[in-house]
Amino acid sequence: MTIRIGNAPCSWGVEFADDPRNPAWRDVLRENAQAGYKGIELGPVGFMPEDPAHLGEALSEFDLELIGGVVFRPFHDPSAWGDVLDASVRTCKALKAHGAEHLVLIDSISPRRAPTAGRADAAEQMDKAEWTAFRGRIQQVAKMGAEEFGLTVGIHAHAAGFMDFEPELERLLDEVDEKILKICFDTGHHSYAGFDPVAFMERHIDRISYMHFKDIDPVVKADVIANGTGFYDACGQGIFCNLGDGDVNFPRVRDILIENGFEGWCTVEQDCDPTLPDTDALGDAKANRAYLQSIGFT
Repeated sequence: MTIRIGNAPCSWGVEFADDPRNPAWRDVLRENAQAGYKGIELGPVGFMPEDPAHLGEALSEFDLELIGGVVFRPFHDPSAWGDVLDASVRTCKALKAHGAEHLVLIDSISPRRAPTAGRADAAEQMDKAEWTAFRGRIQQVAKMGAEEFGLTVGIHAHAAGFMDFEPELERLLDEVDEKILKICFDTGHHSYAGFDPVAFMERHIDRISYMHFKDIDPVVKADVIANGTGFYDACGQGIFCNLGDGDVNFPRVRDILIENGFEGWCTVEQDCDPTLPDTDALGDAKANRAYLQSIGFT
């Protein structure tokens, strides 16, 4: 079997395409390759060139394969639907142009959910009508990605959005056809939410099509949850530590993948604040690659 290890622009602090703090996109590709990865995600659409020839030349130059891309948009907000749909279509087109496989859907941070990240018992819940509309928007983009563009679409739980905690993720999985929506499973966000990523993987491995490898510093996690710290401030405090330094049991994650014949990409994500003086994205990328090799990921 073959498991391939990639990385993503968020490991260089790239969360939004138009953020002036972003590193240059070519620098991200160069350092990703320098750290030993053979694949990379697209990042927020617009960060990398949308001209296929331009980006294709750079991917070839650095011997990288485009793995997939994330639509990180407010699916929870009906007034933002135009932006969500535009980003979804543009992302699908970019992935299709480069032969990438994975479209990842993430409900972005909501002010209604941000203060209760990691506290499922205190988080505001949608009523039936709001949930139905929310589910419908996710389902529409998933159907488009799968049927119109031939992509493998995965839902990704994320701290401080309305698709954060295990019960709502499992509810969505029950209500949307597996043919159009699978799981992009992020080990770190599942831990951040207060649940056991290994136990979830054991129950749902057959629907997991793509993995995000992220680790969580348990001391920082406890502090930011207790204080209602915002997601990006938590990133700045180092909640996402190097792989192997946190509370995710990566040797067991590896065993589950191998025991179940998982094939394809697993992508490292270590969200960071690129403006902090101690941020070393390249060093972290190298350390994460070395750790994964040490536990049997080649």
